[in-house]
Amino acid sequence: MLLSAADSVSVYIRSTLVPLVTPSSARGRVMAVEGVFIGASNELGAFESGVAGQLLGTGRAVVLGGVATIGVVVAWIVLFPVLWQYDRFPDHPPD
Repeated sequence: MLLSAADSVSVYIRSTLVPLVTPSSARGRVMAVEGVFIGASNELGAFESGVAGQLLGTGRAVVLGGVATIGVVVAWIVLFPVLWQYDRFPDHPPD
């Protein structure tokens, strides 16, 4: 239940952040691509988990998946520090 709540917060932040920072001229295309990737992510994740579980065993696949997730988060923080530092949107004053 806690993970579902965290995922809901993530979805809310992403669905708010992406349209705010995308230029109007590209917003439709960006939202379409985002929708395709979000729509395919569960199926791709299920496929990857099944393959990893079959090749490595369930326990190892779960641990490796967790380590890989943390690695991707750290890599994203290093590669795209501006995303980690987002706190205010100067172009969008509060209502």
